[in-house]
Amino acid sequence: MNVPDVFSTPSRLCLFGEHQDYLGLEVVAVAIDLRFSARVVKQPVPVIHIAIRDSKLDRLDSVNDANQYEFLAIDLNEPIRYTSKRDYLRSSVRVLQKHGYPLTGLDIRMDSQIPIGKGMCSSSTMIVVLIKAILSSIGSPDSEDPRKIAELAFQAEVTEFDEPGGRMDHYTSALGGMVHLDFGGDFKITPLSSRLDGCLILFDSLEQKNTTQVLAAAKVPTQEALALLASDGIRSVRDFFRPDGTRDEVRLALLAKLDPARRRALDANIDNYALLKRGLAMLQEETIDNRRLGELLSAHHARLRDGLGISTPTLEKILDTALAHGAWGGKVNGSGGGGCCFVYADPADAPAIMAAVEQLGYPSRLLRQDSGVRRDA
Repeated sequence: MNVPDVFSTPSRLCLFGEHQDYLGLEVVAVAIDLRFSARVVKQPVPVIHIAIRDSKLDRLDSVNDANQYEFLAIDLNEPIRYTSKRDYLRSSVRVLQKHGYPLTGLDIRMDSQIPIGKGMCSSSTMIVVLIKAILSSIGSPDSEDPRKIAELAFQAEVTEFDEPGGRMDHYTSALGGMVHLDFGGDFKITPLSSRLDGCLILFDSLEQKNTTQVLAAAKVPTQEALALLASDGIRSVRDFFRPDGTRDEVRLALLAKLDPARRRALDANIDNYALLKRGLAMLQEETIDNRRLGELLSAHHARLRDGLGISTPTLEKILDTALAHGAWGGKVNGSGGGGCCFVYADPADAPAIMAAVEQLGYPSRLLRQDSGVRRDA
């Protein structure tokens, strides 16, 4: 019996810059110890067989004790045709074929600790680890290049289906650790050496969400607002700031030209860009003010809630409960409209915070920062 090769990649939390990567702005994100794994065995027949954990196991506390899987076979001798709008397993293979990789037959079993459809980039991590596994199986040197893997994964998920997402999920998962991603002009990736003194606690609202719909609803009003101000020299959210990082009040006055909905969305993104810059500066300091960092996370969430409309009453109830039991701050994670949220807290307060939220019926998990896509065995 062939011994399988095992690979895994982490989920992520977006600390600052939520809904800003696709605007060509910046993100600070951290990889966490919720991982998607792939066990791979080569086979002589030119077919990639994939068994993937059943999508009905979608909660943060789901465990696949009954070995529930969904099955897919991709014949490498036949043209790949998509059977759904988000047919990411097939698109991953097709993108690799487009790039000329000599693919071979494989048996792949995929498992995940990541809640599905909850803003935790389960689809992106699935693609990242699948591409890592396939490239490793053919001995490609690109299997050791996390940035190459991230870009191939972005193409498989976003470019291939003309979806509105950005690159944050793919690059944070592939690279691991804490990263600052700048999507303006030349794409820049800066690993951050920060190790947080406090703890991160994740909560599952148990609310499913439509990621692409939420992304589009948050993205379009801001893009339209920028287009309406283009004749005034506005091309980006960055244009509302002076070179020294302070706000340009003359240009901010241009927001008065916009209707309330577009102004609200653009104003929220301007505020969140400023919050990102403050959060990034704090994370680059030798000593982090934990309470202040929590306050910045909550301020970011408030703009996402009030300006982009991506929170829900359930998410608000979870965050309010956590804050009432000592959390320093927190926010929705991912595109919003349901899904997960997290808080930053003193580790000593974590048990009480988790117990209070779990008493409401919502699963929680204490998180640690983690490494990127890797071979585990």
